[in-house]
Amino acid sequence: MDLGLQDKVIIVTGGAKGIGEAISRLIAEEGGVAVIAGRNAADNEKTANAIIAAGGKAFAISSELGKVDDCKKVIDATVEKYGKIDGLVNNAGANDGVGLENGSPEGFMKSLQNNLSHYYNLAHYALPYLKTTKGNIVNIGSKVASTGQGNTSGYAASKGAINALTREWAVELLPYSIRVNTVIPAEVWTPLYETWINSLPNPQEKLASITAKIPFEKRMTTSEEIANTTVFLLSGRSGHTTGQILYVDGGYTHLDRSIS
Repeated sequence: MDLGLQDKVIIVTGGAKGIGEAISRLIAEEGGVAVIAGRNAADNEKTANAIIAAGGKAFAISSELGKVDDCKKVIDATVEKYGKIDGLVNNAGANDGVGLENGSPEGFMKSLQNNLSHYYNLAHYALPYLKTTKGNIVNIGSKVASTGQGNTSGYAASKGAINALTREWAVELLPYSIRVNTVIPAEVWTPLYETWINSLPNPQEKLASITAKIPFEKRMTTSEEIANTTVFLLSGRSGHTTGQILYVDGGYTHLDRSIS
């Protein structure tokens, strides 16, 4: 299916690894320009160069997204190079383990700054350009907003807020024909997830216990499966879809996980 993304300029935060990398690569495969924004310049350049070597279009911007000025820098640099913005994928973030009992008020606020603030800041600065292109926003959320997890108050609050902002922005931006949706992953095999699993005493046993609770095929979701839904939402093929929260999780969030 041709998604009609030829030469569309789409910013992907955290677009160098994991889910973000899969989204960046698929945007480029569909003929779009993947603007990869994140703190690690080497990772950004590596993924952008790989996309270009494969015949795609990509541009890397190093930025500390928890800082307002860096969010503005991402938008300004994109517009300076391409003259427009057609889409924004808010993806960057990390489950940082700032809990209620083991955290602190300062840690909680820092978690919100790192996991939530840039979603608003980037959308705010991109909005004038999205109005011109009738572009759209896709937020990447987390099942934690619906299920809870324990010991991750900052991350859970951020992801819950992202769901709320998706609905809020979808309403506010109706007059401009800007669509806003969220994709919710649950258990996705990424480099960050692999690092976490390997940090545990019995990583293979823990992994088996997790996948056993995923209703559909008892397997983890792939980054490419998250990317497929995300890039479809970015495209005109989903032209009447807005304000939606889509769960790409093998049924983990809403199906009874005891089903055998």
